[in-house]
Amino acid sequence: MSSWTPTTYKTRNWAEYNHSLKQRGSLSIWFDPEMSWEAEASGRRGRQKTYSDAAIQACLTLKVLFGLPLRQTTGFVESLLKRVELDWSVPDFSTLCRRQKTLSVAIPYKGSAGPLHLLVDSTGIKAEGEGEWNARKHGGPKRRLWRKIHIGVDEETLEIRAIEVTSSSIGDAPMLPDLLSQIPPDQELGSVTADGAYDTRKCHDAIAARNAHAVIPPRKNAKMWKPDTAGAKARNEAVRSSKYLGRALWRNLTGYHRRSRVETKMHCVKLLGQRLSARDFDRQVAEIQIRAAILNGFTALGIPRTVAVG
Repeated sequence: MSSWTPTTYKTRNWAEYNHSLKQRGSLSIWFDPEMSWEAEASGRRGRQKTYSDAAIQACLTLKVLFGLPLRQTTGFVESLLKRVELDWSVPDFSTLCRRQKTLSVAIPYKGSAGPLHLLVDSTGIKAEGEGEWNARKHGGPKRRLWRKIHIGVDEETLEIRAIEVTSSSIGDAPMLPDLLSQIPPDQELGSVTADGAYDTRKCHDAIAARNAHAVIPPRKNAKMWKPDTAGAKARNEAVRSSKYLGRALWRNLTGYHRRSRVETKMHCVKLLGQRLSARDFDRQVAEIQIRAAILNGFTALGIPRTVAVG
């Protein structure tokens, strides 16, 4: 019997992808003179906002991208505006800190042409406390605090389409319906791929409610559910298939291996910093959302297009 040969892949757009990787390191920063830098009047009594949400997000994006403190961010933006000869005022560090708490971050995306195939995963990121080595060596002078990031990634474009931030005590499965609610109702959802932690009734029902196919491996020694919902019926079919074909073959036939792409995207989120600089929870949420917006901007420059060969 011949041994199994793994599938090999070849990148078909290497020239374009190589150019996009170079563009990700470009220091060219563009400011549109027509940009709404100052906030529009709301028509209500009280002091008006001096700066628009777009201006605050632009400043905080530079902060997160270059790992700057708030005061250095202000100075950096001032120098950029001076070089392009724009007479815009720059929000001070206290304004950036205050507005970050209530900022509605705009996460851009292009989207895929056909149905959306969503890849879901979650991971923890440190918010407070000493590093791992220092904690093991010296015990750490204070308790360590973690936040949990839940994201949904478009399989085709590799863009982050949904993101949630919770405390470390919140599990993976309860957040899946919230992630799916961030996908527009008119967006056709083809499939949702996640690991075994999402093998719950609520997750399968939420996926079935969007008329999508769930690619979730049943837990070991999984039992049949009462087929009273569409999600339970789909899950029972996955249990039968995995038992008949074997878990390895089931994963290969259903394309479960595609979930590795969302794990890679999680790694990219942490490449922008292994810990959060904000101390307030709402500000931490905005910081993570800005990371997602930055990564989607990088992805928009170009991604590799691979095909199976051999």
